[in-house]
Amino acid sequence: MTGMVVQETSARVAGAEDAEAYVASTCFKTGPPRLLGVELEWFVHDTRNPRTELSAGRLAAALGPHLPATLGDRPSSPLPCGSVVTVEPGGQVEISSPPAPTLTECLRITSTDLQVLAARFRAEHLALHGSGVDRYRQPHRILRHPRYAAMEAHFDRTGDAGREMMCTTASVQVSVDTGVDPAERWSLLHKLGPVLVAMFADSAVQAGQFTGWRSTRQSIWARLDPSRTRPPETTGDPREAYARFALDAELLCCRRSPDCWDAPAGTTFREWLDGAFGPPPTYDDLAYHLTTLFPPVRAQGHLEVRYLDQQSGDAWQVATAVVAALVGDAQAADLALAAAEPAEGRWEQAARCAVADPVLDRAARSVADVTGSALARLGAQPELLDTVDRFFETYTDQGRCPADDDLDARSVRDRGRK
Repeated sequence: MTGMVVQETSARVAGAEDAEAYVASTCFKTGPPRLLGVELEWFVHDTRNPRTELSAGRLAAALGPHLPATLGDRPSSPLPCGSVVTVEPGGQVEISSPPAPTLTECLRITSTDLQVLAARFRAEHLALHGSGVDRYRQPHRILRHPRYAAMEAHFDRTGDAGREMMCTTASVQVSVDTGVDPAERWSLLHKLGPVLVAMFADSAVQAGQFTGWRSTRQSIWARLDPSRTRPPETTGDPREAYARFALDAELLCCRRSPDCWDAPAGTTFREWLDGAFGPPPTYDDLAYHLTTLFPPVRAQGHLEVRYLDQQSGDAWQVATAVVAALVGDAQAADLALAAAEPAEGRWEQAARCAVADPVLDRAARSVADVTGSALARLGAQPELLDTVDRFFETYTDQGRCPADDDLDARSVRDRGRK
């Protein structure tokens, strides 16, 4: 995607006004939308016993030359088509595609690299599993990096949701350019959020237990530090709103020593600028702070949609295609916005009920209808159109989401016990 503004990183930030100007110019790049990317997080399970805890050593052996810096001491090699591998605190493996000029190319690159990675894991009796939360294991952090130790310390102050988020959640994250009118695209992605969460909810089971949520992942994120996870203002100029949001978020990491990055409790970046502690922050500190913000849509030169559960099989392609279609086709965007208007703000209902909520159900069916037409206009390949149609026919058209597969199976088992 488009890059960040070049800035003298060691220079001190003069004050809040300069910091807000930096965030606004860095996080929103205007211009003709050209590029698309996707990041896929996968759980890694032992093929013989998925409840087996994963070790850093076993994961490193499977990744081989693609081992990221958080697990090794040598540069990581990209996958054959250029995707980069990273590892999350609980051992979730993330594959990040390079920016692609079309949806077709994005899916081709990512699918090819994903097949290479999956083959490496199969050779080690490991499998990549797609869902919004780990269906089999409790939270267990395997990365010892100081960033994750600081995150754990920060989130532990308010409960166990932080450890669950870090170690047992996974998502499909779709990245798009901000476009000629960032405010329009920013608003679109937020207003569609509850509907898309409901359509792709796939995390009803966590560590072997039904949770009462169809998107348990979304419910976990809702319990985290709201200063960094709530949606910023979505009306007016998003650059100004996001800059305020960034400065008012509490510090998560403070890189003042090699081994301990713990930040002072309850201190915002704005308060650091005002002299709350230690040496004043630099632009490098501010840039790093931006990487610790986790709103539903994160602005980082491009817009990263973060609210979709990871999917099983190839359904991640459907999630990616839906986002790409709705931002890439003006007619589809207008129709989808009109359909989603009654569901605006229904984030909790989307996580708990998904399309079992009547308002979200109606909106989801309409969004599915306009997506298919938009993909055809955008020149999507027949294979992708078939994959998208199968998903909609199996789930959305039936008033179901992927999480309902687990709920239906439980109902069958419960009837069998009677």
